[in-house]
Amino acid sequence: MPGFVYVVDDDTAFRTAIERRLKKAGYEVATYSSAQHLLDRLPNETELGCILLDVRIPGLSGPELQERLRELGSTLPIIFLTGYPDVRTTVRTIKAGAEDFLTKPVPSDKLLQAVERAIARHGSTYRSKITLDVVRSRIASLTPRERQVFELVIRGKQNKQIANALGCTERTIKAHRHRVMEKMQVRSLPELVSLAERVDVLRGT
Repeated sequence: MPGFVYVVDDDTAFRTAIERRLKKAGYEVATYSSAQHLLDRLPNETELGCILLDVRIPGLSGPELQERLRELGSTLPIIFLTGYPDVRTTVRTIKAGAEDFLTKPVPSDKLLQAVERAIARHGSTYRSKITLDVVRSRIASLTPRERQVFELVIRGKQNKQIANALGCTERTIKAHRHRVMEKMQVRSLPELVSLAERVDVLRGT
């Protein structure tokens, strides 16, 4: 199955027409008459999908919903639709991470190509998010002392330097370091540093 498409548009006739086109192409479709309607029934992100979102809808606008979803950590790509294109809105939404910006009426081939691209990107983005969540959970499992050792190790500090900094013996540091490697499920310092960089663990420390 190609995936799910979540259509947010206040125009009932347009929603019906789009739903028919997408279902014919093999997609599962859910429609919403407002941004709040979607927020009240948030899509399941474990299912590959994307959002088709009208720019001008009553209440929360399309760009405002985009911002809200980003705050909620949504990984679903957004394709904006509008009958009244303007450069400022297009630039704003694309800079904020929109997948595409289509003008109504949208030719079927262009719509389906955009949806296919968006769903493919969701697959890779979601897999990356899962990987990062696993790394973060491993870091969260470290004790406060192990976290200190972890941060000093990935900064390139030697055991003796870490021992001096934390006021303990090298033997103690070696034991902490061993537990850090076990909890992070890595076998080498380069692997540990690579994981830390992926989640920006040293940012702001």
